[in-house]
Amino acid sequence: MLINLDCINQYESMSAYLSATEAARRLGVSNATLYAYVSRGLVQSRPGTDHRRREYRAEDIERLLRKRRAGSGPSQGAAQSLSWGLPVLETRISAIGPDGPHYRGQSALQLADSGAGLEQVACLLWDASGDSPFAAEPPGQWPSVVRALLDAPGRSPLARTQAAMPLLEAGSSRHLSPAPGPRQAAAATLTRQTCALLLGRTPSAEPIHQQLADAWRAGDQTLAEHLRVALVLCADHELNASSFTARVVASTGASLHAAVAAGLSALSGPLHGGATARAGALIRAAQASHDVHAMVLARWQRGEPLPGFGHPLYPAGDPRGAMLVERLRHGATPHDGAPVWALLDAVEAITGHKPSIDFGLAALMALYGQAPEMGLSLFAASRVTGWLAHAIEQQVQGDRIRPRARYVGPNPQAATDH
Repeated sequence: MLINLDCINQYESMSAYLSATEAARRLGVSNATLYAYVSRGLVQSRPGTDHRRREYRAEDIERLLRKRRAGSGPSQGAAQSLSWGLPVLETRISAIGPDGPHYRGQSALQLADSGAGLEQVACLLWDASGDSPFAAEPPGQWPSVVRALLDAPGRSPLARTQAAMPLLEAGSSRHLSPAPGPRQAAAATLTRQTCALLLGRTPSAEPIHQQLADAWRAGDQTLAEHLRVALVLCADHELNASSFTARVVASTGASLHAAVAAGLSALSGPLHGGATARAGALIRAAQASHDVHAMVLARWQRGEPLPGFGHPLYPAGDPRGAMLVERLRHGATPHDGAPVWALLDAVEAITGHKPSIDFGLAALMALYGQAPEMGLSLFAASRVTGWLAHAIEQQVQGDRIRPRARYVGPNPQAATDH
């Protein structure tokens, strides 16, 4: 009897790998979490038979399951839940899928494509119904203490915005109301005030993308449209570092102002808010280079990072970055885009990595003559709506976020009498 070894090998190969749906089902996680496992090296994947889908090694899935069963105590559970990319708590605000974030079930990319503005997205994130919380006129003037802060030299837009939050809280009471309407109205005022502080202006009822465009390049409606898209795409991204920080603060019963200040503090860290500036520095290097492809290749061969490319939650490419870059690439801009697109093409050709939203924001700044650091102001003006959504949801839930630590230091010594 002849045995077809090729068939056996093919069967064994197929059984050793699982589809994304089956792998996620066995682990009891979402596809986005499965992709995070892959990006962290916990699960090996390979192209599927049709080369459009990937398969995931069954042995790695089983190893994760064994590890989970082996450590089911409180300390082990806390350690696992706080690892990067793993689920920590439940939310109805946003979910991350291969096609980008979804805000309460609606695709962020589709919202951006449909013409939605940040204010409309904020109402969706806050689950606002009835009259828009943005219907009221914002305060026309700053309190004197805030005005003095704006007039003081040497503060970055993010720093002065962060410093102003407790000053604004002292003059506000609506955020203390447990009723949804007043709380959402307070969030709308805070959103407008945050944008105004970042720009060094007084609060305005103008759409936020228009305020940013008027401050950076008055009368340029193409810029205003790019900014609208960017703001919608950046409004929320599940439990990133700043959103989780804002949520922890809100869980203690602190105010919305305190939650926003906490989000700004987390964003000020270079590993979070500095991503756009690092991508901007890479763009500046491309603008100064006579051979962008050679520059990228040399960096890659030296093992140097290429900031603005790749994203742990989007192995196939960040859809937000793809959308913003696509719009910028096919539109007229006041500054030469050739070095930017040469950089994009070189990185994709050499590494296969695709642009993230950070590269998109940095490209937007470069093509419109803004410093890369201004991309952080754009990001903060958008993400404040997500921080407020998480703060409000946490306040409504009423639970205090208090994870346990997993102690790994020296064995505790028993107390002795002396």
